[in-house]
Amino acid sequence: VLKLFKLLHRTRQEVFKNDTRALEAARQKINEEFRNNKDETSEEKINELLKIASDVEVILRTSVIQAVHTDSDKIVLIPRKDLLQDNTPYLDKPTKK
Repeated sequence: VLKLFKLLHRTRQEVFKNDTRALEAARQKINEEFRNNKDETSEEKINELLKIASDVEVILRTSVIQAVHTDSDKIVLIPRKDLLQDNTPYLDKPTKK
């Protein structure tokens, strides 16, 4: 449980880097959820909560991209390096190697 708690906070710091409002909101939400369930004794329920927390960490790490308003009608996306993938062009008729 503690390992997942720390992992969520590390992921939060990486995903929301330089965004103090998002960092604080995520910190409060993570702490609140763990605090609300700290007295849980059912092994089944604990495993379910750990699965949810693990899924949230994966979604944060793989799906969240920061955006910054630069002008009244412009937004700049700031993707992290681990989100960038090599672009494979689409081919109607794949060639055989």
